[in-house]
Amino acid sequence: MQTHKAKRVEIIIEAPMEKRLTDALKQAGVTGFTILPVLGGSGRSGHWTREGQVGRSGMVAVICLIRPERLDQLLEAAFAVVERHIGVVSVTDCEVLRAERF
Repeated sequence: MQTHKAKRVEIIIEAPMEKRLTDALKQAGVTGFTILPVLGGSGRSGHWTREGQVGRSGMVAVICLIRPERLDQLLEAAFAVVERHIGVVSVTDCEVLRAERF
């Protein structure tokens, strides 16, 4: 089966910033993404967990699979939102089936 090169971009950001981030991604031409709840983790500020938090507090992971030539535009849009908030952006190489979907 033939695969096609792509980029996987994962953005961990505070849940209240989810809409601002996804709006920025759409403005940058990103046509698809997946949003997952983040249950907890550990970082510079130490261990944290979503347990016991009320409402939309906590973190979410926004995952995008895109063509490599669209990466810079996506990163510029994402960083404009993430730079002033808690968040992590990672980029990895991946391969996808059905390249026409990306």
